[in-house]
Formats: sequence, structure tokens, C-alpha cells
Amino acid sequence: MAKFKLDEIDHQILDMLIDNTRVPFTDIAKKLLISAGTVHVRVKKMEDAGIIKGSSLTLDYKKLGYSFIAYVGVFLQNTSQTTFVLERINEIPFVTVAHITTGKFNVFCKIRAKNTEHAKDVIFMLDDIEGVYRTETMISMEESINDKKRLMHSIFNEL
Repeated sequence: MAKFKLDEIDHQILDMLIDNTRVPFTDIAKKLLISAGTVHVRVKKMEDAGIIKGSSLTLDYKKLGYSFIAYVGVFLQNTSQTTFVLERINEIPFVTVAHITTGKFNVFCKIRAKNTEHAKDVIFMLDDIEGVYRTETMISMEESINDKKRLMHSIFNEL
């Protein structure tokens, strides 16, 4: 597949959509002095090219009572158990992200919990999965950087 070429208008559209995926195309069009139809066509092309993959909401988990974040490194008895273990991890709703990794851990997970007691229960759920040898947990004290735009702008500057 050929590399999709983005121009400055595409960059500006993406910039606005990253800030708010629900911004109406008419608002984007007004700010960029183009038609809403042009915005629609450009977004559709970026979706078709796989550059835009859906849209998402950002929830304030603290306000929902889930302010505790921890990262759990999972050691497996055998790497051949990775798929099975990931299927079991996927059944635990408090594990919000899981990566197969190289290095110290076989799998690295992000968990959200209500408090330390709840986090302990989630970690024990991970430990109880068949094929998990042990886990190692790091508690997040604060999310200091969560910037969706920096990488995007760096990529744009390379193009």
C-alpha cells in the first residue's frame, strides 16, 4: 500500500480532532476556512487509509472512583502460554492495557482500581492465572505526561 500523503490542512484537522473527537466538521471548516464537505472527505480518506481508526472518549476515572493506577509485569512459566494468559487477562476488566514485551517481563499490564485493597485483589487475579509464574507491581504516583499531540507533530515535521 502506498504511503498516504498528509498536507497542512490534514494536520490541522487531526490536531482539532485529537483535542475533541466530537467537534463538528462545520466548526473545523469555519476555523480552516474550507467547506464542511472538504473536512468530511479528508477525514474519510484518512479513515480509509487507516490513519484514523475510530474515535474515542476520554473518561475521568478519578471521578468514577478508579483513581489507583498500577503497572504489573507478568512473568510466565513458558512463553508458549502467552496467548492463553492474555485471553485470561482480557477477562479482568480492571486490566486496561496489556503488552507482550521483551526483557524482564513477558507481559506488561496497566491496571485501574478503586484503592490499594482493590488493586491487591486485581493483582491476585493475575497471579492466579494458570501459566503465570509471578508478578511485579509498580504503583503510579502521578500521570505526569499524557500528550497525544507531541508525537503527531513530530511525525508531521518529518513528512
